[in-house]
Amino acid sequence: MPPIVEITDLCDPRLDPYARLTERQLKQGNAEGRKTPERGIFIAESKTVVTLALDAGTEPLSFLMDESQLRGASRDLAERILAGEWGDVPLYTAPDPVLEELTGFSLNRGVLSAMRRPTLKAPEEVCAGARRIAVLEDIADAANVGAVFRSAAALGMDAVLVTARCSDPLLRRSARVSMGTVFQIPWTRIAWPEDGAGMEELRRMGFETAAMTLSPDSVPPDDPRLKKAEKLAVLIGTEGTGLRAETVRRADWAVKIPMFRGVDSLNAAAAAAVAFWEMGKR
Repeated sequence: MPPIVEITDLCDPRLDPYARLTERQLKQGNAEGRKTPERGIFIAESKTVVTLALDAGTEPLSFLMDESQLRGASRDLAERILAGEWGDVPLYTAPDPVLEELTGFSLNRGVLSAMRRPTLKAPEEVCAGARRIAVLEDIADAANVGAVFRSAAALGMDAVLVTARCSDPLLRRSARVSMGTVFQIPWTRIAWPEDGAGMEELRRMGFETAAMTLSPDSVPPDDPRLKKAEKLAVLIGTEGTGLRAETVRRADWAVKIPMFRGVDSLNAAAAAAVAFWEMGKR
C-alpha cells in the first residue's frame, strides 16, 4: 500500500517540485531528487484537474494533500491512491498552515500532484478523424490558453494544436483554468515557422483554415460557407497583435466577430469561445 508521508521538514527535497523548482526545471525532469531528462514533469492542482489527469492515463510521481482532504472532499481520491491504483506513489500530507508555509499560498484546492509529462503525438495522429480543430498561435498568457482549451472541449472542437511559442498547456495555471480539459481533448505541438509552412501542413491534412482577424474583408463566424467545410481549422492569435500577417495571408478565410459600441475586438479566450460555438456546429 502506498505510504502516507506526514510532512515535518519543509526542506525535504522530495517536496521540491511543489515549492522550489521553476517551471523550466520541472520541464527538465527534476522530481524528488532525480533527473528524468527523457520526459519532464508538471504539477496538477485541484481534485478535478488531478482526477481528470489520472483518468486520462497520466503517470503520477507523488501527491500532496491537505490532511483534512483525507476525510473530506478528496476522500474518494485518497482512497484510490491508498488502494495502490497507481502503484506505490507517496501521498504527502500536512495541515493547511504547514502547506501554506511550504507553497506560499493556502492550499484551498486541497490536492496537488507531480506528474510525468505525456509523450506528445504527431499532429497527423492527433488530428486523424477530426473535422474541427483549434490552432493556438503564440498565445502567451497561461490563463488564456487554459480558457481556450476549456472552450474548445466544450464547444465542438475535436483537437487543439499549439505552436512552439504558445504558453504551455500543462502549466499549473493553464490546466487549472481549463478545469482539466487539457486532459480530455487531444492536443499536441505543431511546427510553425515564420514562412507560414505550418499552414501548408494543415492543408496537407485536409483542413481549410479560418483565421480570426480584424481584416476588413473578413466574414462573420456564422457564415454558412464555413459550416459547409468538411474539415476546418480555427486559428487564434496571440494577445495584442493577433495572428501573424503570413498566417492571415495564407488562410482560406479571414473571420471577424461583429462588434458594437466601437469595441474593435475581444480577448483571445473570449473570441475563441464565440468562434468555436459558431464554427464547431456541424
